Amino acid sequence: MTRAIMIQGTGSNVGKSMVVAGLARACVRRGLSVRPFKPQNMSNNAAVTPEGGEIGRAQALQARAAGVPPHVDMNPVLLKPQSETGAQLIVQGKVIGTQEARAFGHERGALLTPVLQSFHRLASHADLIIVEGAGSPAETNLRKGDIANMGFAVAAGVPVILMGDIDRGGVIAQLVGSHAVLEDADRAMIRGFAVNKFRGDPSLFDDGLTDIIRRTGWPSLGVLPWFDGAHRLPAEDVLDLPARAGSGTGLVIAVPVLPRISNFDDLDPLAAEPHVDLRLIQRGHPLPADADVILLPGSKSTISDLACLRAEGWDIDIAAHVRRGGHVMGLCGGYQMLGQTVADPAGVEGPAATVPGLGLLDVHTTLAPLKTLALRAGTDLASGTALTGYEIHMGETTGPDTARAWLHVEGKPAGAVTPSGRIKGCYLHGIFGSDAYRAAFLHQLGQRSTLSYDHMVEDTLDALAQHLEAHMDIDLLLELAADI
Repeated sequence: MTRAIMIQGTGSNVGKSMVVAGLARACVRRGLSVRPFKPQNMSNNAAVTPEGGEIGRAQALQARAAGVPPHVDMNPVLLKPQSETGAQLIVQGKVIGTQEARAFGHERGALLTPVLQSFHRLASHADLIIVEGAGSPAETNLRKGDIANMGFAVAAGVPVILMGDIDRGGVIAQLVGSHAVLEDADRAMIRGFAVNKFRGDPSLFDDGLTDIIRRTGWPSLGVLPWFDGAHRLPAEDVLDLPARAGSGTGLVIAVPVLPRISNFDDLDPLAAEPHVDLRLIQRGHPLPADADVILLPGSKSTISDLACLRAEGWDIDIAAHVRRGGHVMGLCGGYQMLGQTVADPAGVEGPAATVPGLGLLDVHTTLAPLKTLALRAGTDLASGTALTGYEIHMGETTGPDTARAWLHVEGKPAGAVTPSGRIKGCYLHGIFGSDAYRAAFLHQLGQRSTLSYDHMVEDTLDALAQHLEAHMDIDLLLELAADI
């Protein structure tokens, strides 16, 4: 019989994704077969699954923690914001269309059917399903048609552990306030609570725990100290980007942070390198003149992010960097920006338009509704090193500079590079996670790599599991899980 438990939070970014990953690894180490599940997610940091679908990056990490391949059923509804009020809607791994926020609010209840289908399919392959909520169940204005928190929990009969974030302050009000505003049926789904991100001696919060228990009647599953290794795991939320900046010194890689930045976990292996100074440049600040490399990452909305890049004056900074002999690399949307033009005749990202690119590569991009989703393996032609990655983009890039492909992917040339070799781009995400390629990339720029990235992630997941075993009552959590 499969059992299930759900981790909900008193708000966004309270650490739900990290805790679910840690619980998955901890329960696997106890001999259980585990699957992660998040009914609805909103993120532009997506992962490609082996069957050619896409899910939130956090669920891919949780699958890794559980020791299984990621699957579209782990995150059946994914929203990828591409404007202030609209997002691309992905159901069970495939693009359904673009949805305005107001329309989605009215229509999301219909998505409960595929959500439950995916949930029960997963349940047929596991001893335990650990479900992650989204946002907060206390957002009572969103309760009607909810599929992310209590709407799912009630429909699927999954009990809930509510997690508060003491680091942001007011955790007693977070938890007790949630108890106060929930309807009786929703409140009855909560079987316990936990407090996350405590700094210092957890015993100092004993009186706080007693007060929360008295006011809610819920048992405590523990006070979790701040986990120092969190920055070593791939982040999903753009709110976590400031923590992605590297702490190393040496080669300076500057990354302009654009509004619709996507798949920014591409940066994590570079940030972890001790001899790389990865700088994430926020709007309102110039790109640093001492940069060795300017890296343009992925974008969910290439044309609008290109307009923002120009509005910030970063195009001028990039041109000056090139004149000084600096290197520029573009990944996916960043690759598209490097070309002569970006055309959107079908209105994939918004109104149909053709806009000038940065003109640094002699290529042209045409956006199209059909999305490319695939895991890839290839070779860096300059060094001969093997690499793996994934494609997740809408559109095709062609032009003279593609004749100087710098990658060989699945038997075909890929990417484009200038004759000097200093400016290049490709559609392949995740390449810096390949240790051999990353070492070759840094060596070409006069720096060395000393990192095994996959080993670091695995060691961090093990440390996270041990952290939760030490500070969270996992035995009680498993007792509270319900048969489904």
